Amino acid sequence: MTTDMLDIKGRKIVLIGGAGFIGHHLALGLKAQGADVEVIDSLQVNNLMTFSSTDSGPNRNLYLYMINQRLELMNAAGIPLHIQDARDYHNLNKILVKINPEVVVHLAAVSHAGKSNKDPYSTFDHSLRTLENALDYSRGNVKHFIYFSSSMVYGTFLTPEVSEDSPLNSLGIYGALKVAGERMVVAYNQVFDLPYTIIRPSALYGPRCVSRRVGQIFVESAMKGEPLRVDGDGSEKLDFTFVDDLVSGIIQTIRHPAAKNQTFNMTYGESRSLNDLAKIVQQEFPNTAIQHVERDKLMPFRGTLSVNKAKKLIGYSPANPIEIGFRKYIKWYKDLDPSGEIWKHTG
Repeated sequence: MTTDMLDIKGRKIVLIGGAGFIGHHLALGLKAQGADVEVIDSLQVNNLMTFSSTDSGPNRNLYLYMINQRLELMNAAGIPLHIQDARDYHNLNKILVKINPEVVVHLAAVSHAGKSNKDPYSTFDHSLRTLENALDYSRGNVKHFIYFSSSMVYGTFLTPEVSEDSPLNSLGIYGALKVAGERMVVAYNQVFDLPYTIIRPSALYGPRCVSRRVGQIFVESAMKGEPLRVDGDGSEKLDFTFVDDLVSGIIQTIRHPAAKNQTFNMTYGESRSLNDLAKIVQQEFPNTAIQHVERDKLMPFRGTLSVNKAKKLIGYSPANPIEIGFRKYIKWYKDLDPSGEIWKHTG
């Protein structure tokens, strides 16, 4: 097996759904490495269009501010943004033909399990239909197709730690569609010899996330002086992953030939309890109270995702346990608006 690393510099890479939380961080990371990266995004799903309505939920103005920051950062870095709905096969195909990428990274999806269960039609449309369109262009045209899956494919973990070979026992719409997406990617490899990598992240957190993941909700609640709503007794564990670690892993996936036709867990590699996370928040916001609430029955019980395979094959090296990464995240929030003006208008 060759270990000659591929050069990122000048490599033409397209991120479909690349203006989202993960996507914009990845685009900026790739650009910093010298990649020729472009983004295709409709700005509809969990993006500008979502929060343009005045009834789009809590912290609307804050999230619009964050999303505009993403776009400004990509623009300042010289990353082209093609505003296009990836469900439209013909127009998506026209853009991809013009760009002619070597690597396609598919991130387009409804990236929230609760929303997926409430609106399965939209979730299918934005997750599988966009994936099918991206795959259909990529066969015969692309050297490497990278698909973002999720730890939710495992469902409730049958063991405290799962590897990529553990059974897939998804629970709910979101997990089922991620399993289906993985099967489609593998099928395109079987039928059309399309080289692929499947990535399974978990419990991501980091700057400019508007997805209302648990870590984000904790910090925003503390910033507003509200209690942290902890599911159950707080002993439940998740493999919390700082977005910088994931980005470094994806860049390594693109650079390393051994990543092709593989599936990787890409997390920190050590689960921590909700109580552990809440304790870090309380250390930074000493007067923050804890409120225990009933957990969502459609959320599986998870734990640690082994990252030994990614470490061994491609040199993946996550560096941010929650004691480091989550404090960086909190500092980013504190530095975001020292005057507190945004927090006065977060309704």
